[in-house]
Amino acid sequence: MPKSKKDNLFGKSLKDLEQIVLSLGEKPFRAKQLFNWLYDNRIKAVRDAKNLPKELLEKLNENYTIVHPKIVEVLEDEEDGTKKYLLELEDGELVESVLMKYDYGNSACLSTQVGCAMGCSFCASGKNGKVRDLSSEEIAGQIVAMENESGERISNIVLMGMGEPLDNYENVLNFIRFTNEVLGIGQRHITLSTSGIVPKIYDLAKEDLQINLAISLHSAFQDKREKLMKVAKTNPLNELIKAGEDYFDQTGRRVTYEYTVIEGVNDTEADVSELKKLFKGKVHHLNLIPLNPVSNLKRESSKKNVNIFQERLKKEGLTSTIRKKNGANIEAACGQLRNRKLQSPST
Repeated sequence: MPKSKKDNLFGKSLKDLEQIVLSLGEKPFRAKQLFNWLYDNRIKAVRDAKNLPKELLEKLNENYTIVHPKIVEVLEDEEDGTKKYLLELEDGELVESVLMKYDYGNSACLSTQVGCAMGCSFCASGKNGKVRDLSSEEIAGQIVAMENESGERISNIVLMGMGEPLDNYENVLNFIRFTNEVLGIGQRHITLSTSGIVPKIYDLAKEDLQINLAISLHSAFQDKREKLMKVAKTNPLNELIKAGEDYFDQTGRRVTYEYTVIEGVNDTEADVSELKKLFKGKVHHLNLIPLNPVSNLKRESSKKNVNIFQERLKKEGLTSTIRKKNGANIEAACGQLRNRKLQSPST
């Protein structure tokens, strides 16, 4: 799908649209009409904005387009209703998104980059490296694509798909504000998950946002964490925890520490003891994640062992929950579906 030379109207705020219509010699109230067509009616082409003057539609059509990610493939888990989407962007690159259904509403796991540069050993997203960042409208477009296909509204967002959100800082911030102001999803219903880029966590704490922060921890030992995550080498564990504490102090939002439990690697008594030292006297919450099996990565799932690990943590006074494993039957761990598509002879 060749990239259009026209500017994408989707992703523009009301203020942006006002500037556009004024530059085309129209009155400001036309911006509100266009805004409603874009975000309430979800039009897919400029010509579909029926109540705009023909002359304005012609001018808009000359310079602007409306682009949402194209759905290439949808997998649905019949057991829990989770849907996994493979999406094609305007330049032909592929990303993945996941729609998960809960009692409190629908949650979307979104990608922020094509691929990932973090190189975590247990993650499929970074197997082929990072290709590029997503624009804020490409991130938001994943929501529209999933809502249009499913016919259901998304009320919660997790930036936990392909890519490192804090490595695409400005676009992610623009997405958060756009999603809150335009798509009506409250900031407290948005979670940003990071592998732990310390300087950017401090920056994020100053942004006057009320989003939730999740930090990928995976080990309380610096040397072990470095083996699991390349980013740990330049973002030491003690500095990471300080950054997490600062985020809580600045925002009042408790940080969640993501901990993928890998049997025999980070679920030993020594790991429990070190976690106790790390979080002693600190506000914390550990989110334990059963490992998704990823082809070519020599790691084993610790699904049956994660409950035992949680009990050990509880005895030591550590707070934790076990993440519900959605989409286990459809390769719902981000990166797997894209990797399979890239390896296909026809791709």
